[in-house]
Amino acid sequence: MKVFVTGATGFIGVPVVQELIHAGHEVVGLARSEQAAKSLTDAGAIALPGDLEDLDSLRRGAALSDGVIHAGFVHDFSRFEEVCEIDRCAIMAIGDALAGSNRPFIVTSGTGVAITPGRPTTEEDDPNSPMPRVKSEYAASEVAGRGVSVSVVRLPQVHDRDKQGLISYLIAIAREKGVSAYVGEGLNCWPAVARQDAANLYKLAFDKAAPWARYNAVAEQGVSSRQIAETIGKVLKLPVVSKSPEEAAEHFGWMGAFMSFDMTASSALTQKWLDWHPTGLGLIHDLEQLNIA
Repeated sequence: MKVFVTGATGFIGVPVVQELIHAGHEVVGLARSEQAAKSLTDAGAIALPGDLEDLDSLRRGAALSDGVIHAGFVHDFSRFEEVCEIDRCAIMAIGDALAGSNRPFIVTSGTGVAITPGRPTTEEDDPNSPMPRVKSEYAASEVAGRGVSVSVVRLPQVHDRDKQGLISYLIAIAREKGVSAYVGEGLNCWPAVARQDAANLYKLAFDKAAPWARYNAVAEQGVSSRQIAETIGKVLKLPVVSKSPEEAAEHFGWMGAFMSFDMTASSALTQKWLDWHPTGLGLIHDLEQLNIA
């Protein structure tokens, strides 16, 4: 099948493209620069010029494909509301081209869109977070009602030795402030998954093409924010401190809005439905291997 992939040269998109090509799919990747286009062609994919705000390029890519994996996102969390709206518009534009075709469309969301105090979030929990990332799932639901086989992949903190999702920003803040911090007792937890395991899940979700399925790409249900901060402090040789909720905004900046969230999530149903079995090393292991040069 010919698969159109947004975010095809990004942190998650690169191994997704590799997984698809290895499985025998033809990949058309969205490329926002000549360098991105070259990296796609070198990988054996076809490059389509455009970006997430060029809605015509998204419609073109979707129209010429047998299905779409939307792995792209504008990772500027300092303007989170705006980039979530960009994502919503991108999903709707791709849906325009796929409407009535029942072609598979994999949309990316986050495990934090569903808040379930006292227990891990599951695939069956509807989005209810006040955070604007829920717009992606609302848009996906609307597109599913227009004759498209939509599935949603909810990502936790995706990591390897070089990047760790939102935790990469915590590392940068620790370097800048000279301390590695958490909020309160640091008992709130964030789920995690190794980069290659997440990529494999996208491929499995695309091949299954189950209508309106939600998958949690979770290998570790939750790693405490205190453990994360302590590991960062250990590797960077910085003191580890607790910040009060009132101090969080000043210390963490835009990250302060995320720091007290407990986003524990389960992937039991995902593993059952897709026969997906994550094998990558854990988040703390990758943090311990950080390149601190």
